[in-house]
Amino acid sequence: MNAVLSADSIQSTTLPAMPQRGASLALAMPGNLGNLDSYIQAVHRVPMLSVEEEQRLARELRDHDSVDAARRLVMSHLRLVVSVARQYLGYGLPHADLIQEGNIGLMKAVKRFDPDQGVRLVSYAIHWIKAEIHEYVLKNWRMVKVATTKAQRKLFFNLRSHKQETHNTFTPEQVEAVARELNVKPEEVMEMETRLSGGDLALEGQVDDGEEEFAPIAYLADNHNEPTRVLEAKRSDRMQVEGLEEALGKLDQRSRRIIEARWLHVNDDGSGGATLHELADEFGVSAERIRQIEAAAMKKMKGALQAFA
Repeated sequence: MNAVLSADSIQSTTLPAMPQRGASLALAMPGNLGNLDSYIQAVHRVPMLSVEEEQRLARELRDHDSVDAARRLVMSHLRLVVSVARQYLGYGLPHADLIQEGNIGLMKAVKRFDPDQGVRLVSYAIHWIKAEIHEYVLKNWRMVKVATTKAQRKLFFNLRSHKQETHNTFTPEQVEAVARELNVKPEEVMEMETRLSGGDLALEGQVDDGEEEFAPIAYLADNHNEPTRVLEAKRSDRMQVEGLEEALGKLDQRSRRIIEARWLHVNDDGSGGATLHELADEFGVSAERIRQIEAAAMKKMKGALQAFA
């Protein structure tokens, strides 16, 4: 099922002469409406279903994939979404957006509802509606997420409810009480309270009357110009240029030729230097002998480079 109805379409639809028939259920989102009050008034005029009607429509949807049945089940419970969404207005998010997310949860519930379980759709749907609204609140309440795990999400909503009742920072005794009530550690309560008490802060400061505010970006380290990194880079450059030249100068002509051919030469095609067998042919010795000379030369160069380390 996809999304669906506008206030006009709700008002113009009288149950039971319900819908247009189509491939999917199109539920109009209140966020697209010009007047949210009209939408709320319209959904409250949609008749409620009796137990028998609800069971019949649910079986039609389950057994025959009836779009009409799904539409009637959804429309008759739109008022429930409005009621649930109103409970989350304290998070500073638009009521229309909360209703829209709740409608998505309602449609998911209708699609999965089993009429043979012996419960009303309202009892089943409310959990799906809240789940979608919770997800929306957590994603949009702050720029930086305050809760990422299931436990943190549960703590977020419960703790914020407690804070709205007290209107103050928790005392140690209250922290302990909340931790016991929610079955979490006191440290987790304190951490979440800190997250709730904080706010989003722009990374870059705002310029006002020619003066720029101090912002977090002013306190970030400049890794490119940090003194220790600059000195380290200079020492590395010195080792690569002066140290390498001096280390090579301590080798005999054959050892230097082998080191340069093996490690300091790059072919035109971008491949590495000469192989042991190529150098063995050049000097008329075995590849193993070339490897031994190379190892001795590298050891001698390592000692010479120590002075530049």
